[in-house]
Amino acid sequence: MRVVLQRVSRAEVRIDGRVAGRIGRGFLLLVGFRDGDDEEALRWMADKVVGLRLFSDAGGKMNLGLEEVAGGVLVVSQFTLYGDARKGRRPSFIDAAPPEIAIPLYDRFVALLRERMPGPVETGEFGAMMDVELVNDGPVTLLLER
Repeated sequence: MRVVLQRVSRAEVRIDGRVAGRIGRGFLLLVGFRDGDDEEALRWMADKVVGLRLFSDAGGKMNLGLEEVAGGVLVVSQFTLYGDARKGRRPSFIDAAPPEIAIPLYDRFVALLRERMPGPVETGEFGAMMDVELVNDGPVTLLLER
């Protein structure tokens, strides 16, 4: 499981011009799955995301978490996180989980976040062509992998 986490001032995902998900301050998560990801990986990642302290305190140190800043999470599926471009000019996506595996993993990950989050958890739509707009706060971007 791979997650690109971006600390945002705001983020929005649109599908065919319709807003599917929107948050203010919080984390935009671009999430990819591979065959072999399991409940343990999903739980670990949900706990990691919710527990990260990436917002500045009064002293300017990254010391506050989502709960302290009333932040939200916007989760967007992105199989291209498992793209392998080491050979040739077109990436291979052989390591990405096929939809029949990835969709239940995505749904479960979102459910785990909702169980743990005090603030909103919004989503895009799995497999849809999405326009993602964000204001990256910092910028602060992390790659999380399990």
